[in-house]
Amino acid sequence: MKTNVYLNQLGMICSLGNNIIEIKQNLLNGKIFDLRDTLKNNLPSHDHLPLRDRSRNNQLALGALEQIFPAVEKAIQTYGPHRIGIIVGTSTSGISNGELAFNEHKINKKFPDDFHYGQQELGSPARALAKTLGISGPVYTHSSACSSSGKAMASAARLIQLGVCDAVLTGGVDSLCEFTQAGFASLESISPTRCNPFSANRNGITIGEGAALFLMTKEPSDILLSGWGESSDAYHISAPDPAGTGAIIAIQKALSRAGITPKEIDYINLHGTATLQNDAMESQVIHQLFGDKIFASSTKALTGHTLGAASAIEAGLCWLTLHPENATGALPPQIWDGIQDPRLPILRFAEIKSCLGRPLNYILSNSFAFGGSNIALILGRT
Repeated sequence: MKTNVYLNQLGMICSLGNNIIEIKQNLLNGKIFDLRDTLKNNLPSHDHLPLRDRSRNNQLALGALEQIFPAVEKAIQTYGPHRIGIIVGTSTSGISNGELAFNEHKINKKFPDDFHYGQQELGSPARALAKTLGISGPVYTHSSACSSSGKAMASAARLIQLGVCDAVLTGGVDSLCEFTQAGFASLESISPTRCNPFSANRNGITIGEGAALFLMTKEPSDILLSGWGESSDAYHISAPDPAGTGAIIAIQKALSRAGITPKEIDYINLHGTATLQNDAMESQVIHQLFGDKIFASSTKALTGHTLGAASAIEAGLCWLTLHPENATGALPPQIWDGIQDPRLPILRFAEIKSCLGRPLNYILSNSFAFGGSNIALILGRT
């Protein structure tokens, strides 16, 4: 018998806002912020952590945790700290701290006192959350580029279904750093202006930052993780398989696990990076599986591409869209110049104020990463 896993609580921080109330309002209104600005509000202190885990990246994670802290504490009291897991995704961790430290070393010939090489470790975000909460269950971090946090959520669901955990804090976090900017620039994949997904004029990504954390349990609530599917292209280190074979497998696995057909999906949150190859592949896949009648959009023009956190942040946007408070079925809009690429199949992009006129039942959210690491998540309303 299938064990349902529910996304009971959501804490999130990104360029759309510093909490889910702000984020939902700005998302559905298609409000555009300057993605070159970092998150400006004061982030929680990390002074309670050992030096090796003090980083701005982990402060973003703590900012998301702060929003759902009472619910997480209640879960710990109910199940015990050994029955709680922490599974998160990241691709940058505390690399920005290392960049600052090495810049200071170039000038002063020594590292600053507040630097520890451990701040850059990929395992640091999960470790910092576990230390904050006193968790002794499974604690680890996924790092598979843009699919990291979606894979973390799939791993969390498996831990609950296998009976290893009763609750898991899961999601992802990534912070801006020069390392990723330089990497994507070397691939000529950075847009000099806001990214323009699926447009004939698209020319690359805009990098963002943020964190999204869910409290996942088998206790029923409004939103469940209905299905997920994972695959690997094994095609190229940075380019997707043009045929989208792996992407199709991931989506079909997610549909099968959810026990639904493509026609039951109400909205698709596209990976939509605004790179030439990724948008071409994804549009072909979506048109092949779903046709041109289902609403879809890429939200990366609003949040930026948050890399290791992208899958969880976009799942968070889907969570807000599915929530019972969205009674009219308002949809996340596609922000672009509206110039269709004649080489791509037509998709039905949601616009500002697009809505179904009823609550949504199922949403598909895609993340297709470097190395052909694919994850498709289906969120459902109970």
